[in-house]
Amino acid sequence: MAEPGPELFQGLPALSLSLPCGDHLLVMLHGAHVVSWVSGGRERLYLSPRSRFDGHSAIRGGVPLCFPQFNQRGPLPRHGFFRNLPWHADGPPVLMPELARQSLRLPASAATRAFWPQAFEANLTLELRPGSLLITLDLHNTDGVPLGFTGALHTYLAVDDIASVQLDGLDGQAEWDALTDRHGQAAGPLRFPDEFDRVYVAAPGPLVLHDGEERLRIEQSPGFAHTVVWNPGAEKGAQLADLPADGHAHMLCVEAAQVMQAIALPAGGTWQGWQRLSVA
Repeated sequence: MAEPGPELFQGLPALSLSLPCGDHLLVMLHGAHVVSWVSGGRERLYLSPRSRFDGHSAIRGGVPLCFPQFNQRGPLPRHGFFRNLPWHADGPPVLMPELARQSLRLPASAATRAFWPQAFEANLTLELRPGSLLITLDLHNTDGVPLGFTGALHTYLAVDDIASVQLDGLDGQAEWDALTDRHGQAAGPLRFPDEFDRVYVAAPGPLVLHDGEERLRIEQSPGFAHTVVWNPGAEKGAQLADLPADGHAHMLCVEAAQVMQAIALPAGGTWQGWQRLSVA
């Protein structure tokens, strides 16, 4: 079993976890951003080859932490600041034959107070098992006043061809189409012939992504009330400078999220949200 430790990826410090079965995880200290999860001999996350690794910009792909604000739903920069600041390893990793775990920490500091006056501590825990990745975010309000936030684990899943992908499990859930500003109800499995940007009330059971012969099971905690499904499509994808021309065809974002209503965390309180990805 490989011993994790600081290394460089695209010139920035990163930590890796590996299991004897060959499963492997790589997380950047910049933004606590997971950029690779290899399971069953296949990369399961999409990372754009045009991503900027300058230590300041958000990285396109992997699993960005969009906290403590989703998109532009508030006064903070788009998708907040968690993904743009350096995190620190919270102790050594746990290493076992069937489990590897690493936690990272972001406490309130002068850098966070430049965006947000709130006192807090955030912890991201990554748990790698054969065929499975569990990403857990804990947010502790260390302030004397309530903390309000939205956000998402903005997971970019790698797919062979978006035109052939199907997502099951959201049938019957309340749906908001951000492209048309229409509210409705999801019907049947989701397919992605063009740009797609919708927010769903989270389903009570797991979702299943069908990508050719591959199946990926997607679960999320009750701490996230919503699931966001997004693909920019060919036209909008071509407008994104950090995405190649065919990038949209090889990714689908399925995000554990809190979008419509902010979570109110009382002084001294702790919130937890997670997403589990499992090769089916």
